[in-house]
Amino acid sequence: MRVGIGFDAHRFEEGRKLVLGGVDIDFEKGLKGHSDADVILHAIIDALLGAASLGNIGQLFPASDPQYKDISSLILLKKAKELLEENGYKIVNIDSIVILEEPRLENYWQQMLARISDTIGIDKEQIGLKAKTTEKMGFTGRNEGIAAQAVVLISKE
Repeated sequence: MRVGIGFDAHRFEEGRKLVLGGVDIDFEKGLKGHSDADVILHAIIDALLGAASLGNIGQLFPASDPQYKDISSLILLKKAKELLEENGYKIVNIDSIVILEEPRLENYWQQMLARISDTIGIDKEQIGLKAKTTEKMGFTGRNEGIAAQAVVLISKE
């Protein structure tokens, strides 16, 4: 068994769509990034890669590579899962937290769980998703962006 931790943060940017957990969120701003800037999935990907000692999201999917421009992070998550399998690992569980003041996400949790579950082939019950605010403190509290953290457990097959 191996544990990995991941973190990601992106600032808001006008004129972009907001994607979290693989789901388009109805909000007036999106997150700035080379890909779709899905902080939840980026944190999960980094946690998976870290648990298997396979590098990090920036090494595997660099912003300098045009093939990843505006790519769905669900595609990157699937590639990361395939890399884990190639190295003999399977995902036991994922726990993730997104840190933001707004938008509210309660209407999106089930869609997010379904997208992540379908993409990496694990049951929804193996995935934890939560949202927290920072009580108006820091960059997330000032509504300048969104951050996410993830912890994963993987096992050698």
